[in-house]
Amino acid sequence: MVSSEYDDIRPYNDEEIPEKIKNLLEDQVFSEVLKFIFPDEQKEAHFRELLSKVKTIEQLQHTFVYRFVEDVIRSSTDGLMTSGVETLDKHQAYLFISNHRDIILDSAFLNYVIVQQGMNTTQIAIGDNLLIYDWITHVVKLNRAFVVKRNISARELLEASKKLSTYIRESITGKNLSVWIAQREGRTKDGNDQTQVAILKMLNLSNTKTLAEGFSELTIIPLSISYEIEPCGISKTAELIRRDTDGYQKTPEDDLRSMASGLSNPKGRVHFSFGRPILTSFLESIDQLPVNEFMQALVERIDHRIHQYYKLWPFNYVAYEMLNGTGEFLENYTANDIVEFKKMISQAQEAIPYNPEEVARRFCKMYARPVENALIAEEIFRQ
Repeated sequence: MVSSEYDDIRPYNDEEIPEKIKNLLEDQVFSEVLKFIFPDEQKEAHFRELLSKVKTIEQLQHTFVYRFVEDVIRSSTDGLMTSGVETLDKHQAYLFISNHRDIILDSAFLNYVIVQQGMNTTQIAIGDNLLIYDWITHVVKLNRAFVVKRNISARELLEASKKLSTYIRESITGKNLSVWIAQREGRTKDGNDQTQVAILKMLNLSNTKTLAEGFSELTIIPLSISYEIEPCGISKTAELIRRDTDGYQKTPEDDLRSMASGLSNPKGRVHFSFGRPILTSFLESIDQLPVNEFMQALVERIDHRIHQYYKLWPFNYVAYEMLNGTGEFLENYTANDIVEFKKMISQAQEAIPYNPEEVARRFCKMYARPVENALIAEEIFRQ
């Protein structure tokens, strides 16, 4: 891979680390962020001194970032659990396609988990709409993030998509570097995790082989990310209501608030479920379909795998029963789970100035939808 081709989207490399960290430490807005994180001046000074000595991305990620994620796990979760990660080949590069619930933590927790398995960290796709300040750009590119360009003209979008597609494919097949990309643009806010066909069409822009061969060489791993307590659940509900009622348009400041609150809000237990790679045999079985039908079949397979392996928590079942009243999942939660979930609904109703019944319905739907999707996936794979 010739790095100069991708200078506008690629992460920083080791040779750039000293200069970029210097720029970061001199950034006035980042200085304000550090003062917020480290009210104690001595601790801030110690952090600055340690960061200034970092020379490589691996050193940065395996010391600073790893410890930061551990702090987040300790302070805002009841534990991070995994399944299926032990089946991954630590010498193999993968394309992790996952549902998207939290702006920062989905990829941060993923890297934390695979580093514990002795694997290298992934490269991370991040939308340029999140690069609100220079310091954010420095931080994410220091952590192997590459940029997905949005809000550009149709002609520019096609060229940017081709470059992005080639970058991802060369990372995996040429450099043996894994890549994480969310299944959709933006986080899931209604609980319905669905892959956008446009993601697969973008990936195919760099394919010079058959559809089956091109997607097979990417070694796609469907990844299910499940938070017991939805990160930013109240603000997501509020955003959906506002969007449907007054044409609300999200701003960069909203994204910044979501990043901050996602880090600090309680998340309960967190589970990462790694599926098996999408089989070459499956891809070959649909290879003769027209392109659009092939893409739809692959999207559905990825979605059903994500839904199948999604870790359902008691709150998911409580919400499903509150909406449907079937009584089929009574053994999956306790009376206390009902009490605690109703407290969360009350908090949402107090925070969102809208019809309380509609707030409760939307909030419940966000938690219940994964159960609905899991039931559909279970029936499909049974057949």
